[in-house]
Amino acid sequence: MTAAREHGLPAVSAPHVGVPWTLVALAVLAGAVLVGLLVGPVPIGIGPIAGSALAHVPFLDAGTQLEAAQEAIVWELRFPRVVLGALVGGMLALSGASYQGVFRNPLADPYLLGVAAGAGFGATLVIAYGPTGVDGFVLPLASFAGGVAAVAAAYLVGRSVGGGRTTATLILAGVTVAAFLTAAQTFVQQQNTESLNEVYTWLLGGLATSGWGDVLTVLPYVAISAAVLLVHRRTLDVLAVGDEEALALGLDVTRVRLLLVGAATLGTAAAVAVSGLIGFVGIVVPHLVRLLVSSSYRVILPLTVVVGAAFLVLADVLARSILSPAELPIGVVTAFVGAPFFALVLRTTRSSA
Repeated sequence: MTAAREHGLPAVSAPHVGVPWTLVALAVLAGAVLVGLLVGPVPIGIGPIAGSALAHVPFLDAGTQLEAAQEAIVWELRFPRVVLGALVGGMLALSGASYQGVFRNPLADPYLLGVAAGAGFGATLVIAYGPTGVDGFVLPLASFAGGVAAVAAAYLVGRSVGGGRTTATLILAGVTVAAFLTAAQTFVQQQNTESLNEVYTWLLGGLATSGWGDVLTVLPYVAISAAVLLVHRRTLDVLAVGDEEALALGLDVTRVRLLLVGAATLGTAAAVAVSGLIGFVGIVVPHLVRLLVSSSYRVILPLTVVVGAAFLVLADVLARSILSPAELPIGVVTAFVGAPFFALVLRTTRSSA
């Protein structure tokens, strides 16, 4: 702990602080999953769902009280939607926290840095110009290419004005790149009006048509990205002290930064490809964890995965309940929560500057 204090690193006892909070977060996630399974136009009680779940356990001779139609609703409609929401929410929150650590900026998230806009542009190109029924493997790749291009462009724009290493310049560069890509995306949409409905539905964000195929599509990308980011969570604490100090501690700052940005971009692009553009998750969740628990990324990153998953599952429940039987785009729900929260974070950041 003495060495950590000498270099300005977070105290090593931080993980112990996060243990009870991890249990709380897991309990909240379990409750969110349960709510996601229960809420819907067809009322199904918790008892029958629990019985049906036990009936699916191998070698356990348990019957189910659900009819065939109810079984399909729970396990083919609601459950994959909940699982996908958890994967997307956890990934977006983890990416946001990682970007904030890499760039040492509390305002950094996939949406503001242009990654989401780039991924959205790549996906729009596939929808507009790709063959009908394009393979689900292609869409995440196109989104990933767009996200990487957006990050690279934002970095180059920031460096071109002599401030590529300042976080404020990077954020402004990301906003500029995102605006340009949004304009290009609008142009593509206007040139392909027959695909407007599909593109707009995707852009607004939602999990209404999700199924197990979407879960299997995004799972490998999310697993690889999350694994890389979580393994390097201590590295983010080292980066927090500054590049010169990190170099003095033996860290290859450039290589690590590229690796972490690439991993966060991969996960973000995959999440965006299957859910559309869902903003503010990467700001709300990491800041909430940082506010309540710890400033150490050793604690923040694992907790943001769990809290982000619960947050988006509950947001999806609201999205399909507020205007039932119609559905509100999930991006609208996260924006209602995230925009005031972002304003609060911005004011706090400026006050402490």
